[in-house]
Amino acid sequence: MDELLTVKIACLAGVLVITLFCGLIPSQVKWFQFNMARGKHRRILSCIGCFAAGVFLGACLMHMVADALGDIQEEIKKRQRQGVSTNKLNTTSDDNGDSDGYPFGELIISLGFFLVFIIESVVLHCCPRAVHAHGDHESQDNHKDLPEAHSSLRAFVLFLSLSFHSVFEGLAIGVQKQITAAIQLCLAVLIHKAIVVFSLSLKLVQSGTKVRWRLLYLVVFALMSPAGIGVGIGVSLSNSDGSSLAQAVLEGLAAGTFLYVTFLEILPYELRSHESPLTKFFFISLGFCVMAVIAIWA
Repeated sequence: MDELLTVKIACLAGVLVITLFCGLIPSQVKWFQFNMARGKHRRILSCIGCFAAGVFLGACLMHMVADALGDIQEEIKKRQRQGVSTNKLNTTSDDNGDSDGYPFGELIISLGFFLVFIIESVVLHCCPRAVHAHGDHESQDNHKDLPEAHSSLRAFVLFLSLSFHSVFEGLAIGVQKQITAAIQLCLAVLIHKAIVVFSLSLKLVQSGTKVRWRLLYLVVFALMSPAGIGVGIGVSLSNSDGSSLAQAVLEGLAAGTFLYVTFLEILPYELRSHESPLTKFFFISLGFCVMAVIAIWA
């Protein structure tokens, strides 16, 4: 077997195992159940929640949005170059000068934002209780003393948008052509996913999502990056360009959905907690800084 292929398969297995392990800790360990916490225990969990909020903020701005904007702009430029080459018109770039400056990436991300907005608005209008469709009634009762309970619908959107992004992270590993580059990218993704899946699992617990649904979400999420690596391996072996534009658009939509959940669900929830504002600021900033540092290698 080719050495590069062996390394990629090892990366696939490593990402799967680490993601599952880190995701199951807050999901299955009772110490992380917020409704059971009192006093110092609750304050510690609140600080962890703020750290997770910072992680999601950093993942949103430094990874998902940044990656989506970069990929969309790259695809637009690629097709513009192809158009100029095909038509052999050197003036094409001048004629399209106005369109070059149009923020297509931002538009696609905004569409993702409004997509979740309209879905949630319709669901709330037609079936107000649907936001807790996957929730545990006992957990919801115990969440009454929290500033505001996370909705299970938004927890699902959070899971879905992170899963989309995980596929693209895996795809980036799978298409690498050098062993060193594949290993470096894999290490960055491992650190990134370990922190993110821990935070995701914590938010699923806080949302009152039933245990069986939490486990299903975590298993599916853990499979996303390995699936992306597998697709990337297939693309690299077939030397196919693939549907890169469709991937960039999907990544932009996923970034928009994540933007919605981050700013309208996660951060407001943590900012309304009863902890000291400076304490919340510190842990949210710490989580953001961790993701900002990871962005150097990812």
